[in-house]
Amino acid sequence: MEPFRVLLVDAAPGPLLGRELERLLGHGLAVTLNLRRVTDRAAVRAEWGDRVEFTDFDPFDEVALLAGTVRDGLGHHAVKSRAGVPLRAAFLAGATRPGLAHPLRVIGRAGAGTDHVDLTAAARHGVTVTHTPGSNADAVAEFALAQLLTLTRDIRSYDAAAHRGEWRAPVTPPPELSELTLGIVGAGRIGLALAGRAGALGMDVQALARHRDAAREPRPGRASTSTPRPASVPSSASAPGPDPASVPASVSAPGPAPAFRSAARPAPAPAPAPAPASMPDPRPAPGLASVSTPRPASVPSSASAPGPAPASVPASVSAPDPAPASTSAARPAPAPAPMSTPRPAPALASAQAPRPVLTLPELLATSDVVSLHLPLTPETRGLIGRAELALMRPGAILLNTARGGIVDEQALADALRDPAHPLAAAAVDTFEHEHAAFASPLHGLPNALLTPHIAGMTRGAMATAALRCADHMAALLAGRPDGIPVATA
Repeated sequence: MEPFRVLLVDAAPGPLLGRELERLLGHGLAVTLNLRRVTDRAAVRAEWGDRVEFTDFDPFDEVALLAGTVRDGLGHHAVKSRAGVPLRAAFLAGATRPGLAHPLRVIGRAGAGTDHVDLTAAARHGVTVTHTPGSNADAVAEFALAQLLTLTRDIRSYDAAAHRGEWRAPVTPPPELSELTLGIVGAGRIGLALAGRAGALGMDVQALARHRDAAREPRPGRASTSTPRPASVPSSASAPGPDPASVPASVSAPGPAPAFRSAARPAPAPAPAPAPASMPDPRPAPGLASVSTPRPASVPSSASAPGPAPASVPASVSAPDPAPASTSAARPAPAPAPMSTPRPAPALASAQAPRPVLTLPELLATSDVVSLHLPLTPETRGLIGRAELALMRPGAILLNTARGGIVDEQALADALRDPAHPLAAAAVDTFEHEHAAFASPLHGLPNALLTPHIAGMTRGAMATAALRCADHMAALLAGRPDGIPVATA
């Protein structure tokens, strides 16, 4: 039987590339490697030239991407993406067109998010989309904690002053973490991993969990549509759904926004035996931390003065429930490659879950730091806009390691420029426009900590995602879908 053909649109970087190729080849797959983002192309050709085919194109050029996928009329059974290369309707139609020797059947994402894929078009063309939910949960949680510490202690301004030869002490000493309340929007695997770490450092942690059956209510200051719109979240995953290109970052999506329902989680029981290979783990991450009393609202910032506290808290909004995510830390093995082996989440310092909060306005008004951990769907797009930012505590901080479209970037920039606004600072790792199209109204703001979507890019997270994605694609191509996470519109 002829092997299934797989195109690596953007392979794992550095030494991880060899592990990824060995995994795919161990599954008996025929691999085509796009060299465009490979650093040492000559070395890769020399090492892998007798086992792998090569191509070279810009994956963010849709015409070049389609040409590279269907070249010579052969096509590829599967396409693997790591950096969120857009796979839209036109590409899906061309990669599955009649006459191709090997029309596209599977898209693999080495990561949690699938908002770069037109899931509706994929389903229409018979293409299954798999991903690796939970593979970067620890990495993103650690990064959000780093953002939090950087801004609450104003580390960047002291670093800049020291480099200028200035010895500057705080005018107003900052509070310790144990004096602050962290509000987490989206209590999925990443949100809970952050809750455990923040609680272990003494923070008061509260969380707003998503629930697909929660009733929708109008957002503050926005008109409601007459008929509620059902939330859309990919099945069996915490990954984002389709990303409507027609809604710019600076404009809030029409209609009511998602409602959120907070759900307390029980204290974790002793860890059971590992789940079967490559099966998603439905258990919440263990060891979540919270303290029992709320802390005073006071977060220092060198940028903006606090404004007045909101006079009232508008009605709640709601959203879908977090889906389970797998936790494997896959390792390479000789051919035939085994399926990934789950690894348990790290044990953390408390047996308590984050304190539940019932509404988004309540969480915004009672948190010193708000961290977003939601998928981007039509329901969550524009979730944090002008009205929501105005509800935040004086001196508050906003962290976004989720998706850029969840926050109205123009509204955020305007708030950070206004000394009277309650929002003091923000850390943003994800943007509406990224990669070659990167642009944001947040550029140049001293109280905005900006990073290029790197929260999940650790060695362990990227290896886990790459190897697990290889396992998922191989299983789907071989007709073994049981336990493989699949994203749907």
